[in-house]
Amino acid sequence: MIIQNEHGQVLIGRRKGSHSPYYSIPGGHLENGETFEVAARKEIMEETGLTLHNLHIVALTNNLRTYRESGKHYVSVTFLCTEFEGVPKVMEPEKCESWGWYEMNHLPQPHFDASEMAVKCFRKKQIYLSNQS
Repeated sequence: MIIQNEHGQVLIGRRKGSHSPYYSIPGGHLENGETFEVAARKEIMEETGLTLHNLHIVALTNNLRTYRESGKHYVSVTFLCTEFEGVPKVMEPEKCESWGWYEMNHLPQPHFDASEMAVKCFRKKQIYLSNQS
């Protein structure tokens, strides 16, 4: 989920646990029977405490770098949200160390594959991206 504030900055978290030491936009897994929108709203509320409005799909990414590194193959559907309620908080301290607002052209590193590609898609106004190399 690309959550963009009124200054054009994107919400990024510093991950812990299995996604450590990566930074990433918030997100999660789709449960059986969920729509993309329901899953996105639920995951963001669980991770950040934010309530989202007016979601728009901006990227579909095939995350092959993650597959090469971990053997787990993910395809990510990324929404954009510029209308939200609340202030981001660390709601799952075992999964995320902190949340912060960052310029899209200066993402903190190291950055999680799916997150980095989603922001790149959004910046380039390109809906699909696969990192095959």
